[in-house]
Amino acid sequence: MPRSVNSVASRARRKKVMKQAKGFFARRKNVWTVAKNAVEKAMEYAYRGRKEKKRSFRSLWIMRINAGAREYGMTYSQFMGAMKKNNIELNRKVLADLAMNHPEAFKAIVDQIKK
Repeated sequence: MPRSVNSVASRARRKKVMKQAKGFFARRKNVWTVAKNAVEKAMEYAYRGRKEKKRSFRSLWIMRINAGAREYGMTYSQFMGAMKKNNIELNRKVLADLAMNHPEAFKAIVDQIKK
């Protein structure tokens, strides 16, 4: 019995990888083995980057809350501790937005927790 090779699927798989490598530099875009390795590495970076993005945004929010709290004589940790004690459940994303774009609302929160 002759050997059967599914060349249609193989070619489709290679085409998919080569399409993902479009825009890469030099042989990374047009040589199969190099492109395959480059795409695999790019996918690893993309996966890791999605996790890092969450970390960096949380860090940014904390910086903004800290800057807003310091205007009213509190540190970030004092501010967050007082928030928990007063059962005010606003997440860091919302607090950072208030501190940046709505300082009067942020001041109202600070006044509320200072009582």
